[in-house]
Amino acid sequence: MRWFRAPAKINLTLCVLARRSDGLHEIESLVAFAGICDWLGYEPGRRLELDVEGPSALEAGLPEKNLVLRAACALADRVPGLTLGHFRLVKRLPAAAGIGGGSADAAAALTALAESNGLSAEDERLRAAAAETGADVPVCMFPKARMVSGVGERLGPPVALPDVFAVLANPRVPVSTRDVFEALGLAPGSSLAPTGRPTLAAGSEAGIALDMLVSGRNDLEPAALRVAPVTGLALEILSRLPGARAVGMSGSGATCFALFDSRFGAASAHRIVIAEQPHWWVKATALR
Repeated sequence: MRWFRAPAKINLTLCVLARRSDGLHEIESLVAFAGICDWLGYEPGRRLELDVEGPSALEAGLPEKNLVLRAACALADRVPGLTLGHFRLVKRLPAAAGIGGGSADAAAALTALAESNGLSAEDERLRAAAAETGADVPVCMFPKARMVSGVGERLGPPVALPDVFAVLANPRVPVSTRDVFEALGLAPGSSLAPTGRPTLAAGSEAGIALDMLVSGRNDLEPAALRVAPVTGLALEILSRLPGARAVGMSGSGATCFALFDSRFGAASAHRIVIAEQPHWWVKATALR
């Protein structure tokens, strides 16, 4: 069985630009990927099967509704005779947490199937299957820091982040992305003013990325606080950490992050958060 990483996706900034007439939201987001991940094993075979295990297995729900199987079926619909097989998902990332765990799992499944079936990573059928499976799946197919836009399907070029380390904290309260966008209250066909929206110029030096993060924002944060007020506690705790350069919420929450210049600073902060909230999911990690 061959194993594939499915790293956590962190929205370092997230600006909501508009809500389209079809109800979907247009965004711009600077996305990075963490060292922590789920693991997906794959073995080619005639039948499509999935086993789920690990500390977050119960949070992931029923295997038959998992995005791994949805992604495999979406690709099989586009590639006649696609060899499927047995997947084994070791679920370590919390579900419904704003860090794209399910999307990363689906992306790993598509990567595994592409490799097994001799498909190029640039195959349009692969990209279409990713987009059909979920808005975050396309960027999770290429886990490097970059700007994403549209509903998540338009990927900018990779961005070289400076050495940046993070403490991630999730209060173990699942948050529905749909509920957060609804709480945002943006009517179909309306847009938000772009004032203060962070941008990343082509050819920017890597060292300015952290400065951009310090002044960045997540437009979903007020809505997430209404849906899951405990998100505010996570932000408060992280904002008190010594040496934190920036604090924010990833995706639609409830996972929040604090950024540090050094691995030592993140490790020390991790111990502080664990001592204060021993039942939360808290990790120190590097971002790329």
